[in-house]
Amino acid sequence: MENRIVIKPQIEGSWLEKMEFEFQSEYFKALKRFLLQEKKQYQVLPPSDDIFSAFNHTPFDKVKAVIIGQDPYHNIGQAHGLSFSVRKGVRIPPSLRNIYKELNSDLGISIPAHGELTKWADQGVLLLNAILTVRAHQASSHRNQGWEQFTNAAIRTLSQYRENLVFILWGNFAQAKIELIDTHKHHIIKSVHPSPMAASRGFFGTKPFSRTNEYLISKGIDPIDWNIE
Repeated sequence: MENRIVIKPQIEGSWLEKMEFEFQSEYFKALKRFLLQEKKQYQVLPPSDDIFSAFNHTPFDKVKAVIIGQDPYHNIGQAHGLSFSVRKGVRIPPSLRNIYKELNSDLGISIPAHGELTKWADQGVLLLNAILTVRAHQASSHRNQGWEQFTNAAIRTLSQYRENLVFILWGNFAQAKIELIDTHKHHIIKSVHPSPMAASRGFFGTKPFSRTNEYLISKGIDPIDWNIE
């Protein structure tokens, strides 16, 4: 049951309304066939009920900010459908540890003891991976199978139908999504990726959390409580 793949989910209603066309498209049908074949041979992560967690935790009409990741963590027990996030009890990954260091430096928030970012998602931070599934222990194994087209459509739809969102783009992969975003309507915060290999070259000191809140407040939008208990 853990490896069951459900491709048209019980997705939150406002997202279903905006993305229904994608679910009916030929590329998405091909993606479904690919995943059904994958699960016959491999363990697919995250568990099926978590594949669309980013959308279900953060309804379309409630999005305030978007943090874009690449693909899910590929070790068993890590991925649960939110970019950069792991469940409580799972060791905090290096990139997230650096995010927490910047959070502490930026806002003085104590570094959390766990890596679950659900509280951010529930407040309107869409934690969106560009690729929503992965083969266990094989990073980027579901690249170029259709997920990028689906999540690009989600970003483009947010840009079109919403206003005054903050897009937090860490690293070249995320920054390539700028072409999907109307920068006259939305605010972009970008830097190098928080991974250990890059963070010291321009991630630390960028203050993405306070800058996000400053922008939201300037538009009359309630800021995000970035504290994670």
